Amino acid sequence: MKQYDYILVGSGLYNGVFAYLAGKKGKKCLVVEKRSHIGGNVYCEDVEGIHVHQYGAHIFHTSNREVWDFVNGLAEFNRYTNSPVANYHGEMYNMPFNMNTFSKMWGVSTPAEAKAKIEEQKAGITGEPKNLEEQAISLVGTDIYQKLVKGYTEKQWGRDCRDLPAFIIKRLPVRYTYDNNYFNDAYQGIPIGGYNVIIDKLFSGCDIETGVDYLEKKDHYDSLGERIIYTGTIDAYYGYRFGKLEYRSLKFETQCLDEENYQGVAVVNYTAREIPYTRVIEHKHFEFGTQPKTVITKEYPVTWSEGMEPYYPVNDEKNQALYQKYAKLSKEERNVRFGGRLGEYKYYDMDKVIESAFAAAREELK
Repeated sequence: MKQYDYILVGSGLYNGVFAYLAGKKGKKCLVVEKRSHIGGNVYCEDVEGIHVHQYGAHIFHTSNREVWDFVNGLAEFNRYTNSPVANYHGEMYNMPFNMNTFSKMWGVSTPAEAKAKIEEQKAGITGEPKNLEEQAISLVGTDIYQKLVKGYTEKQWGRDCRDLPAFIIKRLPVRYTYDNNYFNDAYQGIPIGGYNVIIDKLFSGCDIETGVDYLEKKDHYDSLGERIIYTGTIDAYYGYRFGKLEYRSLKFETQCLDEENYQGVAVVNYTAREIPYTRVIEHKHFEFGTQPKTVITKEYPVTWSEGMEPYYPVNDEKNQALYQKYAKLSKEERNVRFGGRLGEYKYYDMDKVIESAFAAAREELK
């Protein structure tokens, strides 16, 4: 018998949910985390009484009642509704694209007028859209594409919209109602007290080592546990034997300001190409804060290189083909399960990560 039933590599939501469910079955888990803290990208820090989302805005939303009940069993959630605003050279537009956006852009007041305007502007796109630019214009017309989509998207992905696949924005929300709620899900909110409340409960029964790179001491950690749940990058696990998968990374600039209210909303997207950051987050608005100071974070997309945090998988054909080679190798592992955004090279919303961890726990903890 080894010392632990499970070695959990990484301490994000996937392993947190797994650890919590494994603990309920009497399993013993050791968490090995490269960062100096647990919680993955949902980790928050307290600054001036404000819970600062250290790795970008995290707004919990789901239509899965099982997931919603689960997280509410860990923390009480507030009624925060994601309603970002876009700033294009000082012109402010509501997101997602809805009647408020169309009214500001074109001076229209009815859905019929907005639809007519978009139909007129997308007339040049014939057949199936061949790239992101054509896909966007076919959904929202040329004006909104030029002002609110093009610059933001090119900053995010580091490529021209004509060089990006159409599927990236196939689900771009477009509404012919005056509704600024970004998500269509039945439930959304922010945990009162920040995400650390949830993370601390999920990992409460585990032994935890932070500031440790599992891959550097792989044999040691493998010798301690019966099974490994690995949520790091899958290509690193295999020593990049087929080559490196591509990611987009982010750089954050956070400031504490001696003012009560900087921008009046939690998230403002800056859509002009020449402004280097994509958005500014004002953290206090996630929890309706009334503190005398405020904390803002500017978010800059950057090209990922080894040693940086990988945030967004580059889901083009080349990278998917490369991932499939690693996925094939992973299926041959007897004692290792790969999970989460990096282990599965997949962009996951938080609720989908939890669903995936539920499925893993059902298989592992029979």
